[in-house]
Amino acid sequence: MKMDDGNRCCERRGCEVRIERDLIGERELPKDAYYGIQSLRGFENFRITGLKLHPALIKAMAMVKKAAALANTELGYIPKEVGAAIMAASDELIEGKLHDQVIVDPIQGGAGTSINMNINEVIANRAIEILGGEKGDDRLVSPLNHVNRSQSTNDAVPTAARIAIQMELENTIKALDKLASSMESKAEEFKDVIKMGRTHLQDAVPITLGQEFSAWAGAVRRDIERIRQAAEALNVINLGGTAVGTALNADMEYIRISCSELAKISGYPLRTAENLVDATQNADVLAQLSSCLKVCAINLCKIANDIRLLASGPMAGIGEIILPAVQPGSSIMPAKVNPVIPEVVNQVAFQIIGNDLTVTMAAQAGQLELNVFMPVLLFNLLQSIDILGNAANTFAERCIVGIKANEDKCRQAVERNVGIVTALVPYLTYQVASDIAKEARATGKSVREIVLERGLMSEEELNHIFSPSQLTQPLKSRRDLARHVSAKEDAAAATNESNG
Repeated sequence: MKMDDGNRCCERRGCEVRIERDLIGERELPKDAYYGIQSLRGFENFRITGLKLHPALIKAMAMVKKAAALANTELGYIPKEVGAAIMAASDELIEGKLHDQVIVDPIQGGAGTSINMNINEVIANRAIEILGGEKGDDRLVSPLNHVNRSQSTNDAVPTAARIAIQMELENTIKALDKLASSMESKAEEFKDVIKMGRTHLQDAVPITLGQEFSAWAGAVRRDIERIRQAAEALNVINLGGTAVGTALNADMEYIRISCSELAKISGYPLRTAENLVDATQNADVLAQLSSCLKVCAINLCKIANDIRLLASGPMAGIGEIILPAVQPGSSIMPAKVNPVIPEVVNQVAFQIIGNDLTVTMAAQAGQLELNVFMPVLLFNLLQSIDILGNAANTFAERCIVGIKANEDKCRQAVERNVGIVTALVPYLTYQVASDIAKEARATGKSVREIVLERGLMSEEELNHIFSPSQLTQPLKSRRDLARHVSAKEDAAAATNESNG
């Protein structure tokens, strides 16, 4: 049964109903529903995604309602027994109960009014039950006069959004940390695996496989730090600003107490914005966070592409690393195993990049005292946070930790590669190295063979220069050998002059 047909089904099946009234008129609702008339209208008006409101946002909204009830009770704005019932009902939502009663679509008109009213109505009706009344009896607990006291959608929803986002970010940051750690472990494991580096997709100079993994880990670590720094701004809230940030129907003590209590309830160091009008108008801090998530997605996409390239083949491609086989790769080719985990990371990155564009457009589209596009902004931002964390966990657990190095292929590619002649430039000059490279390409001989045939260096000297540590580390460790080679050349020149 579709929920929008609920009333008609109740009538057909003889279900009990209750009647509620609002500005527009009256409606029948299932008698046992915790949601009310405004929730029902919101549900019917905004049949957009077919999805439920994010659980973190529901919990965060309940936290806001509990903090408001605490402040309103302390200040005598609502009766103590009503405040206690509201707080108890809010606690149930925070615990994950009654979420099925939040029926409105996450994307909606009205700047989130349907979200706010759905939460108000569920809390009010549960509070009525706690006080011994029947759902819908707003004389006991009113969604507007009691649960929503001293608030507006325009401060309740943005405040809850900042809490919900931080709640979800905790798991995502943990996942990214796991991903970075798995790459760092592989960097240590592969620190001595020499291979060819590539620029322009062409052979360049040697690098270790460990250095590549270390570089990937470094990028993820920067992403974590960027996200953490952006999240700090989320601790500034506009609760108490009410409709446009002027705090109409809220006083200074309410603002102080509600913020303080909400910080305790949520566990985050929340503080009231210095300029509530600014905080109500603008969503730039959310756009900034979305941008950081996008940058992280860009980095993960690049890493996933690199891994796909390095694992390509395995016979006809680069084939320097071997990915764990997590599923058969083809319905027609029996031997095929595809890099499905990097591929899904790519797709998640594409989604997050697209979400960021939506967040950007929604953030800039606010007009005058309010950004009415908060619902779509939050829908996309929360999705980005969740799928980024899921992708990071999947990438770490089902790909990175199981990667193996094809050490023989990596080493052979270095030994047979003309590109290692670059390592001889400090000792033999660019011109001599270039001449060696030409001969190597023309004859198929290795650089080592040519250098030894010409008597330019000894086997011992070449072994030192072409060792993994020398090929992939700064020049400082080569200075003594460079001086040695230079002295040898000077001695040979002097001998030639004497003989001449």
